[in-house]
Amino acid sequence: MAGHGDLMDRIYRHQRHVYDLTRKYYLLGRDQLIAELDPPQRGSVLEIGCGTGRNLLAVRRRYPQARLYGLDISEAMLLTAKAHSQGQHIVYAKADAADFDPRALFGEASFDRIFISYALSMIPSWQAVLASAVKMLAPGGELHIVDFGQQERLPQAFRAALRAWLAKFHVTPRAHLRAAIEQLAKAEGATVAFLPIKGGYAWRLTLKKQMSRVPAAA
Repeated sequence: MAGHGDLMDRIYRHQRHVYDLTRKYYLLGRDQLIAELDPPQRGSVLEIGCGTGRNLLAVRRRYPQARLYGLDISEAMLLTAKAHSQGQHIVYAKADAADFDPRALFGEASFDRIFISYALSMIPSWQAVLASAVKMLAPGGELHIVDFGQQERLPQAFRAALRAWLAKFHVTPRAHLRAAIEQLAKAEGATVAFLPIKGGYAWRLTLKKQMSRVPAAA
């Protein structure tokens, strides 16, 4: 996915300096996601598509004991994330979210919480990213997602204008996101919660993996 990484670098080479200031008005649901992460004490938290590090810094403030990791394919974004996160004990790495070894990058085989905020709509192989993330969840772990929805309860004119504007930034809302998550959950025996935000402007999804079952004593 070197080509996709190059594309992200071209898009964000300059935008990264104003990204957080401009995106806060329309990337809805990010702070609600962070409030609901609730990782265990000293639990591991991975953000896929961490961008400027804005979300992980918010996680650090809310859960100061958590072990935090950020992954992104854009070197430009990671430069900003690392600069913003000095002294915050957040580990960042560059990799393709659909194909990476968490132990090699972070020294962790699995994570208690994984979250993806407005990144799946920019990743061509988003289904592979979801499948990989679910496999990396620890027993009892949770995958939290917020991204653009289908604007299903909003006026058609607004929906068309939003889609045209997002396309300029190579953003494509994933119409089958909910179905893909539910299929993965079924295969894992996990549960899924789905919450549309502002008439479907955005979608919040949470997959919760079961704890490992302890065999009954003979």
